[in-house]
Amino acid sequence: MKKIIETAFTAAKQVREHAYAPYSGFKVGAALVTKDSGTIYTGCNVENASYGATICAERGAVLQAIALGGPQEYEAIVIVSDDSPPAPPCALCLQVLVEFCSPELEVYLATLNGIEIRYTLKELLPHPFDGSALKTEG
Repeated sequence: MKKIIETAFTAAKQVREHAYAPYSGFKVGAALVTKDSGTIYTGCNVENASYGATICAERGAVLQAIALGGPQEYEAIVIVSDDSPPAPPCALCLQVLVEFCSPELEVYLATLNGIEIRYTLKELLPHPFDGSALKTEG
């Protein structure tokens, strides 16, 4: 496994400890890796009593990447939970990833003990809504 993916696993596992999950008790950490520089952006889930206001770890990592680096090409995302088998991203997170990432984005799912499963974004969401019907020409 690539060193950068191992580093991203460690980052996701560490940021998971900052998760705010008083309602579900389900802590998740995510680390999004840029393609060119190998920069790692992290996020953890932040729950809210109004569940719709909850932010998942994956979306948190994407938001941090956009806020700090702007849209760019991403190589992989590593998601750490204590579920076995590891939990995949929810549909909302997959849709956000589709907005900013290639269908070939590598999605690594991990437990606290290590990475267990690898998918591509396209495998997890084969028919995304890509907004093309919403785009207008000039």
